[in-house]
Amino acid sequence: MAISLKTSFCEGFIRDCDVQAIREEIVSAKKTLDEGTGKGSAFTGWVKLPYNYDREEYARIKAAAERIKKSCDIFVVIGIGGSYLGSRAAIEFVKSPLYNSLKKDTPDVYFAGNSLSPTALSELLQICEGKDICVNVISKSGTTTEPAVAFRIFRELLVKKYGNEEAVKRIYVTTDKVRGALKKLADAEGCETFVVPDDIGGRYSVLTAVGLLPIAVAGIDTDEMLRGAYDAAEKFRNAPFEENDAMRYAAYRNLLYRSGKTTEIMASYESGYAMMNEWWKQLYGESEGKDGKGLFPASVIFSTDLHSLGQYIQDGVRNLFETVISFKAPTADVKIPYDEENADGLNFLAGKTLFEANAKAEAATILAHCDGGVPNLVLEFDRKDAYNFGYAVYFFEYACGISGYTLGVNPFDQPGVEAYKKNMYALLGKPGYEEHAAALLSRMKK
Repeated sequence: MAISLKTSFCEGFIRDCDVQAIREEIVSAKKTLDEGTGKGSAFTGWVKLPYNYDREEYARIKAAAERIKKSCDIFVVIGIGGSYLGSRAAIEFVKSPLYNSLKKDTPDVYFAGNSLSPTALSELLQICEGKDICVNVISKSGTTTEPAVAFRIFRELLVKKYGNEEAVKRIYVTTDKVRGALKKLADAEGCETFVVPDDIGGRYSVLTAVGLLPIAVAGIDTDEMLRGAYDAAEKFRNAPFEENDAMRYAAYRNLLYRSGKTTEIMASYESGYAMMNEWWKQLYGESEGKDGKGLFPASVIFSTDLHSLGQYIQDGVRNLFETVISFKAPTADVKIPYDEENADGLNFLAGKTLFEANAKAEAATILAHCDGGVPNLVLEFDRKDAYNFGYAVYFFEYACGISGYTLGVNPFDQPGVEAYKKNMYALLGKPGYEEHAAALLSRMKK
């Protein structure tokens, strides 16, 4: 298995009889997910995606990626939330957080439209000066404020730099199949388009065109990624509870939540996992955080964050547990040298590798945190590569669907995000929001 779940560090917190008591709830939730009979089932197309993805579009994605590689120095991906987190996580997981600085034969990949920060966009525009650029704008509607503003700016840049005809060839649009402002613009201009599926929500969409085009441009083997997702689907859709780590992960999360553990911290000891943490936080936070319920998803990168958050995790409020991401093998390794003077007193590490030292730091921390009253689940990955990324994506998505139904919520909607959007539109002066804007401004003056 590419990923295996270890629960031994939950002993003393969760009993075998507790797991057996929740077993039927988990089995029932899985059945609801598989049969598409639960709330939000219209958005569960990702469950069977590894079997029935659009082969024709997938071939176009790979062909487009090859054209992009040959025609630009910088590939700008414009999107927010699920429209960018998955592809950025994949690039950092498989390649490196330093991907853009490494020697390579693929374009640099930068992400825009995920905030309204003028500083961030100004700096990216400076980076693009004198470079050949292609753009992938990702939005189902085309009207989400952050990516729509960024696309306006980059579209203007491309037209000024290349002229309208050439600019169109450098713009790739991932949007709704038939409707929406972005689809209308793409069709009118003649941009190549890819589809955001109707039956797959944004946070579940990384293995669709939403994620696959940027991932392929970065030179990652998407065939291997989809193979990993297929193998995960075969495993977790068919294995019984006792052999099904996606079901067991959902079970333990819900049991810990019911015992008063309201925060789940995802901890990894690899900096290349940081954006995967961010993708996971959206997946679980947006899927489960509703109706006054849900674990709060947090994340750390150890051993770095042991020097800032370690004290709280060890001795703070006992309302949390950790899910530790552990790797069996490194992508690369470095041997620690011997020093004649031994001024730092670390010659006892000489000859060992950083992977060995990192693994011992992981083990030591798990044991310390457990002793401090923090249960630890451990998800052990074979390695950081395209296959394991695809496998992990399906694992987390499938476990999330089961966990959400067990919690008693709709894991596939996000009604809470509309409140801030309504306020933002009103304060920015969007037509039709005048009355709401007046009410907000009155409140802000108090």
